[in-house]
Amino acid sequence: MDSTKVPSRADQQLIGHAREHGFAVTGKQLSGWRRHGLLPANAHGGGLGRGQGSTSQPVAASFVLVLALARLSGRGKRPADVAMLLFGEGLPVPEPTVRAAFHSAVGAVGLPGGAEPGRDVDGQLDAVDSYIGHGGQAVIMVPARARRVDAQIVAFFESAGVPWPPTELAQWDKNLGAERMTPQGAALFAADALLTGSAPLQRIGALLRGLTPGLEVNPIASLVETTPHSPVLGPDDSLAMLTGDVRRILHELAATASPEDLGAAWQTARDVRAWALDLCTRAEEELAARAPGEATMEWWISRQLPAGLSLLDELRTRHERAAATALSALGLLLQREQFAELDRVQPGCQWDLAQTPGFLPPPARAFLALPPAARPAADPEPLGPAAGPGTDRGRLPAR
Repeated sequence: MDSTKVPSRADQQLIGHAREHGFAVTGKQLSGWRRHGLLPANAHGGGLGRGQGSTSQPVAASFVLVLALARLSGRGKRPADVAMLLFGEGLPVPEPTVRAAFHSAVGAVGLPGGAEPGRDVDGQLDAVDSYIGHGGQAVIMVPARARRVDAQIVAFFESAGVPWPPTELAQWDKNLGAERMTPQGAALFAADALLTGSAPLQRIGALLRGLTPGLEVNPIASLVETTPHSPVLGPDDSLAMLTGDVRRILHELAATASPEDLGAAWQTARDVRAWALDLCTRAEEELAARAPGEATMEWWISRQLPAGLSLLDELRTRHERAAATALSALGLLLQREQFAELDRVQPGCQWDLAQTPGFLPPPARAFLALPPAARPAADPEPLGPAAGPGTDRGRLPAR
């Protein structure tokens, strides 16, 4: 539609509808939204007769979409981000536009230093290593806000004469003195995992130790590092449930997942972020009042378990971004698929562990639809002194 032309009668209906709800919308904006696939074309209504042309009417979805677009669109906002925000609100944005937006989020995932995608894996990793070695920016493993909460927990217990971490933890770490991953090493590890879809357990353990810099012992890292070989591990004891570049798999999910699954994953990703930020705020408030309680304990347990990865990831991002939410949503869909595949390859996994507080972010548990537990589920226990992380209960694959 030529922006210099008078809006059609159908578009005038949409403009009037927006005005009635307090929004100023122009024909040029309507044209731009349609060009980006955010607003459906008007429906042909038949001819007027006697050479007077034809009529058209806005489709029903356009009336609700034009209000949302007027509210969400603005200078500097990418159409793909607007599409995902519309979708996240459950609005009838065209499905091809939604899928294209998810694809764009995956396509924006790059490697440090801009390693060339056309090179082989070793070449790309060499480029990343060179970039980091020459002072390129490494990853932020533990954001400042999380470090402050960790430090306040240590300070509180030390002021009360209680050694922290408890000395009893040492007996559960069978790999004391193992490597702690540095931010530079974490950047290279992440690049390797992205390009190959696999990660050696020893490197995963080193990452977990690097993510808890104030913890001299780390029973959970020890469990990962000492996990016996199983059918789900590669010859080099790598956790290799995927093959090749993970971005390819995420693109496939963006293309094939049902709109219902994409929507549920999007909402779960948002809920995980809300949980992480709320938990951090509540723990800060308890510690400021020198009364650590439920939130502080949940923080401490989560920091040692897989839920802590989501916790740190959300705290690294100051403002919510649509593309980041889309990637988290696709990651949740992939995780759900991998849990199902793991249960197929090695039946009898101790899935009841996933219900342990701190193992997964609470909003993710229902979405991931975990397979039935290998044994009758007991009341959830935190992985701490009472749960015995050094025992079989601390291992996911059944022995």
